[in-house]
Amino acid sequence: VPNSKTTEATKIAIEAGFRHIDCAYAYEVEEEVGLAVRSKIADGTVKREDIFYTSKLWSTFLRPELVQSCLERSLKKLHLDYVDLYLIHFPVALKPGEELYPLDENGKIICDSVDLCATWEVMEKCKDAGLAKSIGVSNFNRRQLEMILNKPGLKYKPVCNQVECHVYHNQRKLLDFCKSKDIVLIAYSALGTQREKRWVDQSSPVLLDDPVLGALAKKHKRSPALIALRYQMQRGVVVLAQSLKENEIKENIQVFDFALTEEDMKVLDGLNRNFRYVTFKLMADDPNYPFADEY
Repeated sequence: VPNSKTTEATKIAIEAGFRHIDCAYAYEVEEEVGLAVRSKIADGTVKREDIFYTSKLWSTFLRPELVQSCLERSLKKLHLDYVDLYLIHFPVALKPGEELYPLDENGKIICDSVDLCATWEVMEKCKDAGLAKSIGVSNFNRRQLEMILNKPGLKYKPVCNQVECHVYHNQRKLLDFCKSKDIVLIAYSALGTQREKRWVDQSSPVLLDDPVLGALAKKHKRSPALIALRYQMQRGVVVLAQSLKENEIKENIQVFDFALTEEDMKVLDGLNRNFRYVTFKLMADDPNYPFADEY
């Protein structure tokens, strides 16, 4: 994505009514997103406290002594004083340094060994310092969540777990577990990803072309994307919608104008096949790789 497009799309989203902006150090667009947010504050569209901004701690910064520096880098790029939510992006630690994906001479990713409980303690300190209003995790499985929840001396539990979640991988078991612990599940790739070649197998099914989604879209006179987003909302999931196109951004926020029936929800539940678009295969050999467990 050309970086200028990121600024433009973020401005359009804020104008359309979006307030929750999900970003990360590893996306390498925080300067552009920050520019859009600040320009919408400057022109009076929103105040800073209207925006709910999320950033994420990247895997090369999981050592306790590096955690705060990653958040500070994000804040500097954004020109903001705090983020509303700060997440551990992925539970596998990578070799510290400027490379987001450090590789050895054979092109294999270089992992690092870090105690995630020690990482979490510094996340808590970032919250106490006012740099992050809330803290959570992303791509954690049940076992990893329990490790944090059961940590001796836990000060703040993760408020959320952001994971891939859509009708082909509805995360029912993880969602039930999170609800039982009062942890919010946030869904990424809810529309089936942008299918970027680096991350997604090009032979994978196109989520929004699913005939069941299509039939429900016809029934409700909405787009398949809106059906997919509404499904998550009605399950109590916080859903993220990614687009750079003005017409799609404006359409995505119309998710509040209709409701799916109980029968519709059952039909959509039936599409689940535990299929992941984003597998982070690069890191699959690490003991902290989260997707080897059932959930």
